Amino acid sequence: MSVESITLYACKVELALVEAGAKYTRYEIDMIRKPEWYTKVHPLKKLPAIVYGGPTAPLEDPSPASAKLVESLVLLEFVADLFPALLPADPVSRARARLVMDAIASKLTPVLHDFGFEGDVSLDALFTACEAFQALLPPDGFAVGQWSITDAVVAPFLGRVDAMLRAGQGRYSPENGEKAYKELFQSERFARLQKYWKDLSSRESWKSTFDEKFIIDYQRPFVPTRA
Repeated sequence: MSVESITLYACKVELALVEAGAKYTRYEIDMIRKPEWYTKVHPLKKLPAIVYGGPTAPLEDPSPASAKLVESLVLLEFVADLFPALLPADPVSRARARLVMDAIASKLTPVLHDFGFEGDVSLDALFTACEAFQALLPPDGFAVGQWSITDAVVAPFLGRVDAMLRAGQGRYSPENGEKAYKELFQSERFARLQKYWKDLSSRESWKSTFDEKFIIDYQRPFVPTRA
């Protein structure tokens, strides 16, 4: 198995692979200057991607017998199919995990992304989205109790917001950046979210897959650093 890893979306998939103890080869593909040979992995050069099965071959010339898979949420489900422990065993709990994944992907991560990167998300919208996610969390543990691919969906985006706010980087005013950090990561209002984030970010899978310096340096040309 080989996996492209450079984006937050790829980080989701790699988190799941590490948690599963999967054997895989990691490749980094420049998002801006994707090589021409990458059309052999996907004709539209989509990232992230997994090349699975078939005889061992270099990524630049993957075997026609291998499956080439894309879309981070699809890839997470694929990894969970290979490693069932990445979702709860009970069918009802598995369904709930997928519902929470859908809520994260459709309601939370777009807000977390746009707050720092686009700058057109208000503090109220940011806090409302995070509060709605916090309400989905059980009293203890991860998004559905045990660590699951549900947590992989949200972790990279929480990590980037945390890193950007601490670095003073993003398309928001210095005042809003300070308010956002204090509210999300220090206030009693988001105590459950803070505990969840502490539990997530303390796992070895997170430490080994999320490169905070790279995330900040990579997007530095695209977003300003606040004074």
